[in-house]
Amino acid sequence: MINIVKVKKEEESILHNLMQFYIYEFTKYLPNLKLGQNGSYHKFNLENYWANLNHHAFFVKHNDELIGFALIEASSENCIEEFFIIEKYKGKGFGKKAAIELFDLFPGKWYISQIETNEPAKAFWRNVIHYYTKGNFTEKIDVNKKTIQEFNTFEIIEKN
Repeated sequence: MINIVKVKKEEESILHNLMQFYIYEFTKYLPNLKLGQNGSYHKFNLENYWANLNHHAFFVKHNDELIGFALIEASSENCIEEFFIIEKYKGKGFGKKAAIELFDLFPGKWYISQIETNEPAKAFWRNVIHYYTKGNFTEKIDVNKKTIQEFNTFEIIEKN
C-alpha cells in the first residue's frame, strides 16, 4: 500500500536526509555534484514548500516505511519538481502508484521534465504517463535538452 503524506515544516530535516540519497543517485547524471566538507551534499532550499501555497512536499510511504518523496508545484500548470523512490523499491510499481496519486491530487495541466542524460527517468515517466493518459500526452525537448511530457487530466476524464 502506498501513502502520499504531506511533509510538515518540523519534518524538514527528515526530507533533507532522504534527499541526500536522491542527490547521490543524481551524481551519475550530473558529475559536477560534489560532497561538501561535512560529508553531505548541499541542501535544497525548501522554504517555498512552507511559505507558498502552490508548493507541496510529500513523503511517499509503503505501509509505514518511508520510501521516497515528491516536490510539486501546483498552479495553472502542475509540475513534479523532484521525485524519488529509494533503490530497493524501484521497479516494483510503487513509484507509478505514487505518481498517479499525485496526478489525481492536482487535476489539470501537467508537465514533467527530465535532464538529457537521465534515461531511466525518461523511461519511467513515459511509461507512467502513457499508462495514466492512455497515450494522450505530448513530449518535446526544450532548449536545455530536457525532455518534457505534457498532459491534462481533464482531457483524460472527458475521454473516459
